[in-house]
Amino acid sequence: MNRPYIICHMVMSIDGKVTGDFLSRPDCEMPTEIYYQINRDYHANAFACGRVTMEESFTHGYQPDLSNFADVSIQREDHIADKNAAFFAVAFDRYGKLGWTTSKIVDEDPGYGNAHIIEVLCEDASDAYLAYLQSIGVSYIFAGKEDLNLPLALDKLYRLFRIQKLLLEGGSVINGVFARENMIDELSLVLVPTVAGKDGKPLFYDSILQDYILTQTKLLPDSSVWLNYHKK
Repeated sequence: MNRPYIICHMVMSIDGKVTGDFLSRPDCEMPTEIYYQINRDYHANAFACGRVTMEESFTHGYQPDLSNFADVSIQREDHIADKNAAFFAVAFDRYGKLGWTTSKIVDEDPGYGNAHIIEVLCEDASDAYLAYLQSIGVSYIFAGKEDLNLPLALDKLYRLFRIQKLLLEGGSVINGVFARENMIDELSLVLVPTVAGKDGKPLFYDSILQDYILTQTKLLPDSSVWLNYHKK
């Protein structure tokens, strides 16, 4: 089965956390900017995040009014609104919860801004939500009836949108799904010199044993480090 080449690209604390208050500290501003620059330097076709990360970073909790679509009936067929976009934002939103207002990411950073949105859904997403996505020009694909079928999702992203290189950028849960399916080809980690503590979430939630080879390291400003690993 064909699929994109997957690079898990994250900012991480010394104790392996990818969420927490440490990310908003002034000491983390420079490593975060470098993280964004590395994102751009990869020249990927798409970036992907789970629902929570997309909501925190882009939709900011917006909840659409679906009442205008209450009586619609939608076939469970993939909806491709723009297969020729220069860049894609892939949202793993299995039950259809994200409240987009446009078909593209609105962000000042060129590594994210203007990316055409693709929702990855399960078939039990509501008809009203599917009609809403169609009304604003968001693409969506189905990958599983009630639970996510990741290999199927990646096959469709490769075939239908010609996505060959994809940056996986969290959160912990979706990273863990990719890791358990052995679908991560490369790790790109910006390690900040901070211990996040007990409240942050790990790089991978509920992962499995895997081996990687360190291929490159780079000392960054403010005692941060970039670590690059390839699958062994």
